[in-house]
Amino acid sequence: MDSKYKFSIMSLFAEMTHAAHDLPGRRITGHVSAVIGMKLTVRGIERAVGIGARCRVTPLSGPSVDGEVLGIDDAGVHLLPFGTWSGIGPGASVEVIPGGATLRPGRAWIGRVIDPLGAPLDDLGALPPGGPARPVRSAPPPAFGRRGVGARLETGVKALDVFAPLCTGQRMGIFAGSGVGKSTLMSMLARRGEADVIVVCLVGERGREVQDFLKRALGPEGLARSVVVAATGDAAPLLRRQAAWTATTVAEALRDEGLNVLMMLDSVTRFAQAQREIGLSLGEPPAARGYPPTVFAELPQLLERTGPGTEGQGDITALYTVLVDGDDLNDPVADAVRGILDGHLVLSRRVAERGRYPAIDLERSLSRMLPDCHSPAENAVLSAARSALGRYGEM
Repeated sequence: MDSKYKFSIMSLFAEMTHAAHDLPGRRITGHVSAVIGMKLTVRGIERAVGIGARCRVTPLSGPSVDGEVLGIDDAGVHLLPFGTWSGIGPGASVEVIPGGATLRPGRAWIGRVIDPLGAPLDDLGALPPGGPARPVRSAPPPAFGRRGVGARLETGVKALDVFAPLCTGQRMGIFAGSGVGKSTLMSMLARRGEADVIVVCLVGERGREVQDFLKRALGPEGLARSVVVAATGDAAPLLRRQAAWTATTVAEALRDEGLNVLMMLDSVTRFAQAQREIGLSLGEPPAARGYPPTVFAELPQLLERTGPGTEGQGDITALYTVLVDGDDLNDPVADAVRGILDGHLVLSRRVAERGRYPAIDLERSLSRMLPDCHSPAENAVLSAARSALGRYGEM
């Protein structure tokens, strides 16, 4: 072939490629057929979306609202909002958002406060994109590819270091009723924790407590090495659930860069309550104390994503608070979480009433890393101390 014609054909293909990239993307649209409570039903997009897809609903007048596909049946596609359906009615236009739920976190996010959708809350400008886009919901690392749990971490909380030690890559639960000191203990661990970066997730907290945690618990030095994801109690259930997924995705991205991450989620109970609201809105039957089955399916999917990394990665050491209803440790959520994690700290109202803080109930707390993370001499001291505490408790 003549080189002149060959060059012309290559140029033509290059122009066609650039033109194809400049074409507008395919738009998939439908319309609202019903709105009942938090559930919105859409017709016309049934064959174009799957569970987890994002859609934008635009009313005849007023701002648009984003939602997530959480159910599909003969009636249509069922969405729940990342806000409220205020002003939305039958006939409103619905457009599928391409790409799904992804984030691009990286080291540049350290020191920032973001919402569950990855938008900044701290008035410091837009978040710079990090690595490649990551799905917000992903599978945990393969069980046989992970390293073992690492060395013991010194937290500075002696009751924790001696009786329920925390190791690199371990996942620990903090179980307590309201007002017993979970947030205070978390702030102590955030300031003293041995980690390259801290990821803090506040799910369903009061707005005042978010500010208090940032200014008093973390402080400027703590915030400078942290990423904070916050969804207050007035946020939609979808946003409160999304906060936990987003924080875990950020922690995974930093872990993959070789950093050792300390992740704190306060609280798993409010994550489960948000999932309960979502499940009941979609018609799921209540199973255990009003919690539908999807709550107990979602918990291991969330909690198993943290822990030791694979070769070449860092680790995610995770602390999850659990608000036990009426100080009942046999609450369904508390019982399920305790069976998944690698240990539990129990904060006792009885200990707090004696004026001892942090109010850790040493007899009921347990780290599954014992006895391996202590030396033989330390284990001998620990055994004698537990025996003495047991006799004191009986008396």
